[in-house]
Amino acid sequence: MFSRSYTNLLDLANGNLSALDYGGGGGGGGGGGGGGRPPRARRMQRTMTTPGTLAELDEDRAGSVASDVQSSLASDRLIVVANTLPVRGERRPDGRGWSFCWDEDSLLFHLRDGLPDDMEVLYVGSLRADVPPAEQDDVAQALLERFRCVPAFLPKDLSDRFYHGFCKQTLWPLFHYMLPFAPDHGARFDRSHWEAYVLANKLFSQRVIEVLNPEDDYVWIHDYHLLALPSFLRRRFNRLRIGFFLHSPFPSSELYRSLPVRDEILKSLLNCDLIGFHTFDYARHFLSCCSRMLGLEYQSKRGYIGLDYFGRTVGIKIMPVGINLMQLQSLLQQPDLEQRVAELRKQFDGKTVLLGVDDMDIFKGIDLKILAFEQMLKAHPKWQGRAVLVQIANPKGGSGKDLEDLQAEIEESSRRINDQFGRPGYRPVILVNRTLSSVERMAYYTVAECVAVTALRDGMNLTPYEYIVCRQGIPSLDSSGDGGPRRKSMLVVSEFIGCSPSLSGAIRVNPWNIDATAEAMNESIALSDREKQLRHEKHYRYVSSHDVAYWSKSYIHDFERSCRDHFRRRCWGIGLGFGFRVVALDRNFQKLTVDSIVTDYKKSKSRVILLDYDGTLVPQTTINKTPNETVVNIMNTLCADEKNVVFIVSGRGKDSLENWFLSCPELGLAAEHGYFMRWTREEQWQIHNQISEFGWMHMAEPVMKLYTEATDGSYIETKQSALVWHHQDADPGFGSSQAKEMLDHLESVLANEPVSVKSGQHIVEVKPQAVSKGFVAEKILSTLLEKGRQADFVLCIGDDRSDEDMFEQIADIMTKSIVDPQTSLFACTVGQKPSKAKYYLDDATDVLNMLEALADASEEASASSPEETEEPSSLDQA
Repeated sequence: MFSRSYTNLLDLANGNLSALDYGGGGGGGGGGGGGGRPPRARRMQRTMTTPGTLAELDEDRAGSVASDVQSSLASDRLIVVANTLPVRGERRPDGRGWSFCWDEDSLLFHLRDGLPDDMEVLYVGSLRADVPPAEQDDVAQALLERFRCVPAFLPKDLSDRFYHGFCKQTLWPLFHYMLPFAPDHGARFDRSHWEAYVLANKLFSQRVIEVLNPEDDYVWIHDYHLLALPSFLRRRFNRLRIGFFLHSPFPSSELYRSLPVRDEILKSLLNCDLIGFHTFDYARHFLSCCSRMLGLEYQSKRGYIGLDYFGRTVGIKIMPVGINLMQLQSLLQQPDLEQRVAELRKQFDGKTVLLGVDDMDIFKGIDLKILAFEQMLKAHPKWQGRAVLVQIANPKGGSGKDLEDLQAEIEESSRRINDQFGRPGYRPVILVNRTLSSVERMAYYTVAECVAVTALRDGMNLTPYEYIVCRQGIPSLDSSGDGGPRRKSMLVVSEFIGCSPSLSGAIRVNPWNIDATAEAMNESIALSDREKQLRHEKHYRYVSSHDVAYWSKSYIHDFERSCRDHFRRRCWGIGLGFGFRVVALDRNFQKLTVDSIVTDYKKSKSRVILLDYDGTLVPQTTINKTPNETVVNIMNTLCADEKNVVFIVSGRGKDSLENWFLSCPELGLAAEHGYFMRWTREEQWQIHNQISEFGWMHMAEPVMKLYTEATDGSYIETKQSALVWHHQDADPGFGSSQAKEMLDHLESVLANEPVSVKSGQHIVEVKPQAVSKGFVAEKILSTLLEKGRQADFVLCIGDDRSDEDMFEQIADIMTKSIVDPQTSLFACTVGQKPSKAKYYLDDATDVLNMLEALADASEEASASSPEETEEPSSLDQA
C-alpha cells in the first residue's frame, strides 16, 4: 500500500498539480479565502538553450535526456539554485514598477568570485518581495535580462506551508538536534507541510528546466529548503550535473531516523553527483544515515570520499565556507567607521569588551553566554568594574513561546547582573536589541578584546571570521587608544558550530557547561598580548586564504571531477517517486535477454552452466535457504539434456548442498568455493589439490572469537577449508567497523600463511589461496577438453564478490584455447552493479525465469529428436 507522500509525489512527478490543493492541508470544511487554487499566472518567457522543442521539455518522462551528443556551446554554465535570490527588490516610491539591486550580503552573490572567468552564472530562487501575479512576468523578464536571475513565484499559502511549515517547523529544529517530544515543545510532523515542501521543490525544478541546457550546465543546489529538488531534476535528465551544499548541520542518525520521510530525503540527495558539508562531523552523520537506513557504505580513495549508488559514485565534499574578504576590507575603509570606533573607545574607556553578535534564536545560546559572564564576574572579582559584555541580538522576525521565553530570560539575567555588579559609569551587560549597520558592526568588532560565540548548534557561523579581519586593523587606526598592539584577537567558540574546527587557536567550550565557559572567558582576556597576537596571526592566515572564493573554487573543481564519467557510461532511470535513481554502468554491460541466450543455447552442442546459490537461485533475504520445487525441477531438466554440464558453485558447505540437492542425481556440486567438488551424486567428493595444511585455522579462530565476543549479533561459521565471520545481524555501523578492524588484524597475523583474507557482504572469510570459484570454472572446462568435449556455450551466474573470480576466469578462457573459438560466453551478475561480468539480471526471479526458458528449450529439443535420448549422457562421456 502506497503512503500518501509517495502517491502525492507520483502526481507531482507526472505533472498532475491539481491533485494537491494549494490551501491548508487536511480535510473538508469550507470557509473563506482558503480552499481553492488561485488562478495560474502566465509563465515568463523562456530562455531556450536546450536543443529541442518546448513541448519536449514539458513531458515528464523518467529517462528523458540521455543523449551522448556533446553541446555546441563554447563554455559551461553554472545554475545556482537556492530558496532566495541574491537580489533585493522594493516597489518604487511612486508605486509604478519595481527597483532591484544585488544583495551584497548574500553568500550566493559572492561565490562567483571563485569561478572561471568564462563561466556564466544563472540564479534560480524566490524573491523576498511579494510580487502580484499580474506583474510577475514583467519582473521575471527584468530580473533575467539585468541580473541573470530566474524567480520562482510561490503562492503565499503554499510558501507559508513550505517555508514556515516544513522548513522551519520540521527540518530546522531536527537539523539543530531538537525533537518534538511534546506538542508544546516543537511542532509535530505534518504531512500537509511535507506535501507543500514537495510541491514547492517541484515548482523550483520547473523554473530550472525552463532555462536548462542539460548537456553543459552544472546545477548547484543550496541548503535544506531544496532537499527534494535533485530527484525532480534527475528524473528528467539522467546525465545532468547536480551538486548540493548543506549550510546547516546534519544530525546524527539517531535523531535523523525519527523523521517520517527520512528515506525519501536521503534518496533524493543521492541523485546528486557531489554533496557538500561544512565539517567532517556533518558528513559523517550523513554517511552513517546512508549506511544504517539504505545499507550503503562509503569508500575513501586518494583523499576523496564517495558512495557507490547503483553504479554512480556520489562524491562527498567537506569544505567550510569563508567570508568575502574584499567586501569586508572595503567596509573597513569607510570614513564614518573611524568616527564610530572613536565613540565606542570613549564609551568603553578603561574597560575590556567581550562581544557577542547573534541572531535572536533559541539555538544561539545567548542566555548561556550571559550566565557564563555572570559566573566569571563572581569567580574573578578583578573583572568587576572592568569587563563589559556587549550582546548584539539581531531580531529575526520569528515568534513563538520558546522565543518569547528566551527573550524574557535574557532580559531578566541582564537586569540581575547589572543590579548586582553595576555602579555609576559601569554597566556589565549591554544588550543591543536591533539590527546594526555594517559599519556599526565593524566598529564593535574593532574595539572588542574577545568575541564569544556560544551557539548550541550552528551550521557555520562567520562572526569569528569577520571579527578576525576587523581586528587585523584599519591602516589609519593602527595604534590603539591604550598604546597596546593593534593586531591581536581572542575567540571563545562553541564546539558545536561549523567554524570551530578551523579555528585552532580559539578556546573551544561546551556552552552548556557554564563554569567552563566562564573560565574560558577569563582566560581569553587575561592572556598575554604576545599570546593573543600569535593566535590572531594564525587565524588571520587561515581566514584570509580560505575565503568564499576559495570555497566555491574548490567545490567547482571537485564538482567537475565528480561528473567526468557522465558521458562515458550507459545511464538509465528506474523506480518511481523518491525511489527513482539512475543506474550508470559500463557501455558493454547489458541486461541478459531470454531471446538472445535461448538462440545461442539452441545452436550449441556442448554447454557448461555454472550457478552460484545464495542470492542467485534463492534471494539473499530469504531465511529458509532450502531450494523449492521449481529450482529442483529446473536443475533436473537442464541436467537431463545430454549437451549440458550443470554445476552449483557455492561457498556453502558440502553437507548442506548435498542434502538440498539429493533429488538431483546428475547435478554437479562445488562446495566451499571449490575446495570440494563432485560431478554427480554417485561420485565421491574430490578435494582441491589435496590441501592438508590447516594450521592457520588455530591462529585465525582466536582472533575471530575475540571480535565475536565484542560484537553482539555476530558469529563464526567453521567450514572444513575456511573460517567465515558473519555480522549481518550486528549493528550496521559497529559491524562494518569491526569487520575492517578484523581484516587488518587477520592479515597481520596470517601474513606468512598460504591463505587469503577477504571481506564480502557482511562477512570476513579466511580460506586457502588456491581455492576460488575461478579455479572451479577452469577445472570443469579443462576436464571436458581432456575428455574430447570442447564447450561452445558457457553460462556463469553469481551475485557477490566471490563470483567475480569466476567471471574474470571466464573472460580469460578464450586466450587459453580451452573452449571452442566460437563459444558463446555469458558471464552474468545478479543486480545492476559494477562487475567483471558483461551481463546482468535483476534478481533471483529473473535468473529462474531465464533458466526455465533454457530448460523449456532442452525439452523441446528432446521431444523433436527422441532417437538421440538413447545415447550416453554428457556426464558419462566426461
